[in-house]
Amino acid sequence: MDYNVYLLATDPQNPCRDVIHSRDTRLKVKVYCLDEERFSPDDNEIQLYGYADHKLYAFETVNVAAEDALDLVGAIQWYAHYIDFPEMEILPEDPRPRAQYRDVK
Repeated sequence: MDYNVYLLATDPQNPCRDVIHSRDTRLKVKVYCLDEERFSPDDNEIQLYGYADHKLYAFETVNVAAEDALDLVGAIQWYAHYIDFPEMEILPEDPRPRAQYRDVK
């Protein structure tokens, strides 16, 4: 079985601005901490969400290619292990009440 290898680019000035890179594909995924920052989804990208240790994260692709989109869930699962929360549930939609992010869109 083949396993993808992921790398993480971190911003020392902002721990909520990680970027997951797949070594084997062109997939890049930006990580946002929704409890700490505003997030405006890009209509041309794929977004998934997840809770880890009472924090809500958004994961958004960067210039996604169709063949790389299949790797997105694996990248998020890898990140969940990286932050020591492997049981993170990956959600297809923003679970916050609409009023919380209405002004961001």
